[in-house]
Amino acid sequence: MYLALKEIRHEKLRYSLIVAMIVMITYLIFILSGLATGLANENTQAIDSWHAKSIVLDRDANVNLSQSTITNEQVNGAQLTKSQALIGQSPVVVKQNNRKKESAQFVGLKGAQYIAKDLVISSGRKAQNNHELVADQQFKMDGYRLGNQVKFNSSSTQYTIVGFTKNAKLNVAPVVYGSLKTWQTLRNLPSGNLAGSAIVSKTAKFSGRDKGLKTYSNSYFISKLPGYSAQNTTFGFMIGFLMVISLVIIAVFLYILTIQALPMYAILRAQGIPAARLVRTILSQSLILMACGIVIGAILTAITAKLIPFGAPIFFNVPMLSAMAVGLLLMGIIGAAIPARKIATVDPVQVIGG
Repeated sequence: MYLALKEIRHEKLRYSLIVAMIVMITYLIFILSGLATGLANENTQAIDSWHAKSIVLDRDANVNLSQSTITNEQVNGAQLTKSQALIGQSPVVVKQNNRKKESAQFVGLKGAQYIAKDLVISSGRKAQNNHELVADQQFKMDGYRLGNQVKFNSSSTQYTIVGFTKNAKLNVAPVVYGSLKTWQTLRNLPSGNLAGSAIVSKTAKFSGRDKGLKTYSNSYFISKLPGYSAQNTTFGFMIGFLMVISLVIIAVFLYILTIQALPMYAILRAQGIPAARLVRTILSQSLILMACGIVIGAILTAITAKLIPFGAPIFFNVPMLSAMAVGLLLMGIIGAAIPARKIATVDPVQVIGG
C-alpha cells in the first residue's frame, strides 16, 4: 500500500486521468441503472400498490389487461373474497379546458373491494359516485386541481377530480381511478353483461374457476406488459457493456503504466523485494483508483438525484447501486491482474541489462 500511494502521489496527472475516466463510467452506469429502475417502476407502480400475487384474465387475452374482459357469470363463479378485487382498465385521453391533454390509464374499481378501500389519497378524498375520479399526482404537477371537470376521449360526459394519489402509473401512463360503471361507458359495453377486465388477488393460488379464465402470477403478468422485458433487457446489456469497458480501460491504463515503470520494478526485484509485494502494489493502486472514482461518481449521482425535477422517470435503488459499485471494484482487480502478472514474471537481469 505504501508503494502504491507513493507512486500515485508522484504521477498525479496520469492517475488523475484514470480516476476521471472511472468517475465518468461510474456516473454513467449509476444514471443508466436509475433510468432503468425508474422506467420499470413507472410500468408497475399501480400494480405494486394493489399488492397483487396473482391476476385472473380472459384466457384468450394474450396476458394483456386491455384486451381482457370478464363476464358477470365468471365473476360470480369465482366467488371473490376480501382478498380479491375486480378491475376494469382502458386507455383514455383526459381533456380539460385551457390545459394540455393527458394520455392516461383509466382503472375502474368497486368501492367495497380492497383496492378501493386501500387506495391512499395524498390530497382530497376518494371517489363516491360514477362521476368522480382520483388521479395520479402527475395530473397535479401538470396543473390539474381538485374540483376540475374533465372529459375522456370524445365523450361529452364530465367527471370531477376529487382526489390525488401518489405512485399510480401503469405502462408509464398516469392512472385515473373511477367506477366500473364508468369503465363500461368508456368501453361502450352493454351494462349488466361484462363486469371488468381482470380479477386481482392478494393470494397466489386463487383460481377463476372457469375454463374461459386463466390465473397468472404477478411477476409473469408484469413481464408481459408491453415493452417491459425489452426495456429492461436493453438497459441490462448497456450496463453490462459499460462494466466490461471499465475492465478494459483499467487493464490498458495500468498495463501501459506498468510497462513504463518496468525498469523501476526490475531494480526493486534486484534489491530483493519479493514479487508478491510488487503485485500487491499494483492491486492496491487499482483498488485506490477504483474506490476514488466510484465515490466521486456516487457523489455526482447524489447531486443529480437532488436536481432532477419531479416526474422524471429515474429512481435510484441504493442496494442495486451498491452491488454495482462492488462489481466495479472487482472489475478493477481483474483489470490489474494483467499488468501484475507482468511484474511477477519480470527478469531483473534482462530488463536492467537491456
